[in-house]
Amino acid sequence: MSDIKSLSNDLSAAVETASAFTLLVDARRRYPASGIVYAADLILTADHVVTREDEIRIGLPDGKFVPAVLAGRDPGSDLALLRLSEKVLTPAKTAKNPKVGQLVLALGRPSELGMQASFGIITAVSGPARTWRGGMLDQFLTTETVSYPGFSGGPLVDVSGNVLGLNTSGLTRGEALTIPVSVAWPIAESLAKYGTVKRGYLGVRTQPVDAGLLVNWLEKDGPAEKGGLLIGDILTKVNDHDLKDADDLFTALAGSTVGMVTAVEILRGGKPQTIKVTVGERK
Repeated sequence: MSDIKSLSNDLSAAVETASAFTLLVDARRRYPASGIVYAADLILTADHVVTREDEIRIGLPDGKFVPAVLAGRDPGSDLALLRLSEKVLTPAKTAKNPKVGQLVLALGRPSELGMQASFGIITAVSGPARTWRGGMLDQFLTTETVSYPGFSGGPLVDVSGNVLGLNTSGLTRGEALTIPVSVAWPIAESLAKYGTVKRGYLGVRTQPVDAGLLVNWLEKDGPAEKGGLLIGDILTKVNDHDLKDADDLFTALAGSTVGMVTAVEILRGGKPQTIKVTVGERK
């Protein structure tokens, strides 16, 4: 009985800790959603809950409302970043390496009444996977927590109140999932710097074969053609990422590769070669 009471107290303390960085996001019709403090003046939330770009309001833990503007959005990952005019927020503490079976809390601040919580465990750590919004998640979490109305954009936290990821119902049709910190925070960094997320491309069409990806089309004057790739080449690695299907290539061409000279390992006539390609930016 004492162990149950101790766990209950720990969960309550975790909610109290997370309440300092879990905010209300009023950026759509009907009911508000939630957000996580990414930096002293930045709030990370779900892109699908930001349906208007003016008159955005943020509800703070003390009940006050402050205006915010859209700093950037990435529909493919369903993430958006909002900015305040002053640095007055307490950034969230984060935790990485989520584990299946780990006890977690899904949190939200969907109304002026305050925090709401749902308790459960992580049921799976999955990915990479393509989303129906046209993006790619290197990793995502599923849990048995309940995603109540307005929870999208809010945090999934461990029993110490540290953020494991951002919850959203906007990436699947009907099922909520969690974008882990290891994926969401780098996207937030890009949104803070550029207002968008850069994604690379080679200008090829491929089909899977036993050895990798067979190039069956090249964009005229595209990055791959300029780099010397030929139809019939088999792509085996990009930046040390093994290639087995098109999703592997999508993942290998992360935003950090855009504009960079990148090593593309191929088989040409059965012989291995390395081609240097300057990765283009997908528009």
